[in-house]
Amino acid sequence: MDSFELNKIMGAVLGTLLFVMGAGFVAEAIYHPIEGRGPGYALPEPEPVADGEAIAAAPEVPIGVLLASASAERGQAAVRKCQSCHNFGEGEPSKQGPHLYGVVGRPEGSIEDFAYSEGMLAHNAAGDVWSYDNLNLFLTKPSAYVPGTKMNFAGIRTAEERADILAYLQTLSADPVPFPAADVAAPAPVEGADPAAPAAAAAGTQQPDATAPTDPAAASPDNAAEPAAPVEVNDAQTTTQSETPVVGTPTGSGAAVPTGGVTPTAPAATEPPEAAPAAAGSTAQ
Repeated sequence: MDSFELNKIMGAVLGTLLFVMGAGFVAEAIYHPIEGRGPGYALPEPEPVADGEAIAAAPEVPIGVLLASASAERGQAAVRKCQSCHNFGEGEPSKQGPHLYGVVGRPEGSIEDFAYSEGMLAHNAAGDVWSYDNLNLFLTKPSAYVPGTKMNFAGIRTAEERADILAYLQTLSADPVPFPAADVAAPAPVEGADPAAPAAAAAGTQQPDATAPTDPAAASPDNAAEPAAPVEVNDAQTTTQSETPVVGTPTGSGAAVPTGGVTPTAPAATEPPEAAPAAAGSTAQ
């Protein structure tokens, strides 16, 4: 190979390198990110939450309420993802994870021939039991419930699916542990509301009408000093009064005292209250 051929090869290599470098410069100039072009909206970053706090806030609905509507059939279909690491039949050995027959109510970390993690052994030393609440927390996020666990599983985020799995695990026992009671808290009373208002509304109570006439005896002294307006009397009342005239002198209280021994024949109870003052204060014609 002469020098001319060698120069052509070297020139081609250098030309390729120059082309690649030039294409990189052009691409960087075109697609260079734009920064510092005015204010923008910064999306808030989620605050880090401790594992313990995340576990406490995970179950929004009481486990008893979820288990009341759970299905063991759906739970049996949901645990297929766990069959590669766990056995569910009675008398079957453990796999990568401990066997789960009779797990509900069993002390945590209590399988003798299984090598548990330090975190699970700590739960066993504390006397923790696989209750429905603890199983629910563990299935939510195993690494949060047992720090350093050997179980490489992210957890089940859906509360209904966890309840179905727990309903299926209940059936894996000769003496199933009953579900906890589905306690639903009563609604809190509204602040400032009258507790007797609903009962009064149900009984149909009504408030007295403010426009109703008041008792004449309850009138103020100023109103009592004013002369009373004339009261119209119907024909039947006029006839009765004319037939039984009352002779006497009215007293200061407005009641008539008979002097001639004449007793009115009309009973006082038959006269309306409005006509009584007029009849008592009138004289015979």
